[in-house]
Amino acid sequence: MALPKPEETFTYSDYLTWPQEERWELIHGIPYNMSPAPSLHHQQISFELAGQIHAYLRGKSCQAFTAPFDVRFPGKDETIDTVVQPDISIICDKTKLDERGCLGPPDIIIEILSPHTASKDLKEKFVLYELQGVKEYWVVEPLDKVVFVFTRGADSLYGKPRIFSPPDKIASGVVKNLVIELESVFAGE
Repeated sequence: MALPKPEETFTYSDYLTWPQEERWELIHGIPYNMSPAPSLHHQQISFELAGQIHAYLRGKSCQAFTAPFDVRFPGKDETIDTVVQPDISIICDKTKLDERGCLGPPDIIIEILSPHTASKDLKEKFVLYELQGVKEYWVVEPLDKVVFVFTRGADSLYGKPRIFSPPDKIASGVVKNLVIELESVFAGE
């Protein structure tokens, strides 16, 4: 089984044949290796965010998922050529969920920046999530303890981000009454 070469483009069908012990993403058919594994601090932030979100969503219609969890987006010809594994995804439309993950845009995607993925998260994924209709995109910058929250406007574009840092609390504009306490999120240092 051959691993992808950077100059080739692929589909979700190809992606399914790659070794499961390795993590890959596809953006418009271009493969991105997800190695190395996230840092300890990245994992602490992810775990705390997911814990707060999970506690709030318990018994509600929305669900949260953490990486690795495939979010698939169809390309122009409806062939799936984009598969990403956001750090955290919140999906309120259960018809988008299946055994392989989520087909279509989650309501909220949260990405925690790391040196290996920051450029992709701030460039390719920003444009991808905006075009695909992700309502809120949260970008967590661990070193500076800052969270940028981008929300789609009436023009379907992300406007200027709301910026949060401890001791702020983030109130989602998409999931009613979801509030994240940033003191706890960044306390794991």
